[in-house]
Amino acid sequence: MKKKLLAAAMLLAAVFVAPMRADVIEQVLVKVNGDIITKTELEQRQVAVLRQRMQGQIDPEALKNDETLKKMLVEVTPQVIVNAIDELLLFQRGRELGYRLSDDQFKAVVANIRKENKLEDEAKFQQALAQEGMSMDDLRRQLERQMVIEQVQRQEVGSKLTITEEEARQYYARHPEDFTDPAAVTLREIFVEVPSTEGNVNVARDEEGQKKIADARARVLKGDDFAKVAAEMSDSPSKANGGIIGPFAHSDMSPQLQQMVDKMKPGEITQAIRTPRGYQIFKLESVKVQALQPFESVRDLISEKVAGARTQIEMRKFLSRLRTQAIIEWKNEELKKAYEKQIAAAEGSAQ
Repeated sequence: MKKKLLAAAMLLAAVFVAPMRADVIEQVLVKVNGDIITKTELEQRQVAVLRQRMQGQIDPEALKNDETLKKMLVEVTPQVIVNAIDELLLFQRGRELGYRLSDDQFKAVVANIRKENKLEDEAKFQQALAQEGMSMDDLRRQLERQMVIEQVQRQEVGSKLTITEEEARQYYARHPEDFTDPAAVTLREIFVEVPSTEGNVNVARDEEGQKKIADARARVLKGDDFAKVAAEMSDSPSKANGGIIGPFAHSDMSPQLQQMVDKMKPGEITQAIRTPRGYQIFKLESVKVQALQPFESVRDLISEKVAGARTQIEMRKFLSRLRTQAIIEWKNEELKKAYEKQIAAAEGSAQ
């Protein structure tokens, strides 16, 4: 599968990237402040995106169709090149700030990777690296890049995400639906099954079912514990839990049951209800009314929601500044057009 994906990515040469001359070892697609993004790096990123897509929406059989692959690559490449440049800009910013992955940090991360993946054995670890086409130096560069980018995001964006008490209360007031517990009903049931033959109900069995549910109802009305009677007489799997079902929303009940429950108080028992499979009675165990959660109990959740939205906004602003300040030298006009179109579309949707 990996070979097929790599071969698929090579099709991009006919779409975005001009053929390489025989004397060129690696084709440079773009320079960003002097650092390069190569054709090989672009293809590796495309392969990663295709892998993700194939796990969900993309049929692996599509790989056999070159035209389908070309279409897929045209679709994903603009965002792939935007991501590649943005990550490089973030990494460059981190280097300016002096961020580095120390030897001790690298050893600790590798040890954790080996432990989580059960690769404590050196030979197995090296084999796993080889399967990914990586050396220890490659792994270190990848981990350092990831660590540096995360540090930049925390420094440049995370520091601006403090939510004041007033902001939190304003968000709470504007979005009460996010913090409102819905109304819920919890019932207990006793169900008596009435077997049928090819859709026809046997009259004798139906009468037996009516008598059994009537007896069960009579017992609980006399004071027998509903859970005990359910455990003894119910044919529903809920008998294992004393017949309890729910909680569930009022709208999830059948119209017939809704009408009954609306007239009941907790502890009351319904009349017997005929269902396609038999007879049922319910006890209204509890009713939870719709209620707005107190601000103090959702303060942390509000901070997460506000910070999440603000993170995206602040990151877009920060990346926009980095792009404006960067010297980007394109070596491929088709990729440049795709990049600029994607940036314009993203900025338009953010407004």
